Amino acid sequence: MPSRTDSRLRIAVLADSDTRWKWGALTARRLAERASGAECAVPDPVAPELDGFLLRGRATPTPRQLDEVGVADAAPQEVTMAQFLDLMGVLGVPGGSDRDGRARYDVIVLALVGGAVQAALHGLAARWRGQARRPVVVTGYVGVVYEKLADGLLLRHGADVVLANSRHDADRFRAVYRGVGADPAAVTEAALPFLGGAPYRARDGRDTVVFAAQPSVPESRADRRYLLDRLVGHARRHPGREVVLKLRSKPGEHTTHLEEHPFQKLARGMDPPPNFSLAYGNMGEVLDRADLLVTVSSTAALEALHRSVPTAVLTDLGVREALGNHHFLGSGCLTSWDRLDAGHRPTPDPGWLAAQGVAPGDAYHHAFDHVRERMSELLSKESLPPIAPYYTATTAPGYLPGILARHHLAPDGTPLPGAAPAAEPTGVRRVIRDAVRDAARGAYRHGVQRVAPVIRRLGEL
Repeated sequence: MPSRTDSRLRIAVLADSDTRWKWGALTARRLAERASGAECAVPDPVAPELDGFLLRGRATPTPRQLDEVGVADAAPQEVTMAQFLDLMGVLGVPGGSDRDGRARYDVIVLALVGGAVQAALHGLAARWRGQARRPVVVTGYVGVVYEKLADGLLLRHGADVVLANSRHDADRFRAVYRGVGADPAAVTEAALPFLGGAPYRARDGRDTVVFAAQPSVPESRADRRYLLDRLVGHARRHPGREVVLKLRSKPGEHTTHLEEHPFQKLARGMDPPPNFSLAYGNMGEVLDRADLLVTVSSTAALEALHRSVPTAVLTDLGVREALGNHHFLGSGCLTSWDRLDAGHRPTPDPGWLAAQGVAPGDAYHHAFDHVRERMSELLSKESLPPIAPYYTATTAPGYLPGILARHHLAPDGTPLPGAAPAAEPTGVRRVIRDAVRDAARGAYRHGVQRVAPVIRRLGEL
């Protein structure tokens, strides 16, 4: 593939949730900075020609969620896996163009859960079989990797670039690939693409505590109610302090993880003090006014630490892999509500910050140097090898077929019978289709947040 240093990169981003769309779109922007030269301390931004696609499914974001993530690119198009693969079969080959006149893509960013990445890789491999010139395929993680490390990584193997958000992650990723005899060359050290914002500066007369909620951490109703009680209690103990509960989604909306017990529902009837409030919106804007960020293990902690906002990772429910706060061992940020109530402010460890890719200052501008070098190398090649995931019908015959079948693909990556995408409906048919789809999603979310907990409680009687 010839180098595109004289023009903008054409990038397609396929995402399956609001946070992954944010990660994918901002990663695409970081990749486009390649044209300015990796040696620059602060590369001039080069906006890519970006086409966004949302994988239709449980976590497909609402328009409000898309607006909230703060990515100003054109609204992404909702597609099935089969539709996306068919489009990439046309726009992923030399000279390819679709009926709208779009030219072929240089790069495809897969901002998906591991199983969907694996399905896309096998599907793309099947559609590009025999094609030496194809787009560069990039994937990675949207935040802290604290669970399913081996599972998620092996499902992402086969992409040309597997982004690691820090030196710490890059070392772990390569160790996993080497451990199973898979090529680790795709692992490329980078950083979270959405770090930034103004550095923290304490201001007289302002004292704002922000608690960053997570959809599934902790999971139980009792644990979530405990955290809410402590947060409201903190507001009562400090009437001169603004205490904000930053929420990820509104009831009925879904993110990557299921949220059976939304905090805003648990807060009903609590009669909190006037200095306690709920907030939605872009996390960066909330951090602009934060003097302390409190969380169990949210990626928001990394955003706050990068901006030097005092950050507390709670130990009240234990330091456990299931909570993800074990990731912050050695950070200096682990503490409890009792200590925060007494006025404690954690001091982060500089070495830990550097290893995690969130150290404040100019170091962040160089965090993507390796990615730009890798992309320049791949984009300058006249041909790329076929996509070759670690999981095949030989290495994982009892695992891979089920993953592919969930996306209506056969074990060889080709569509299963009846999986061919139907023509896009128009007019009244489209309105009816969208209404039915929205109703189905609403019923599913109602089942998750209302019916499932009741059934579980009945089962415990």
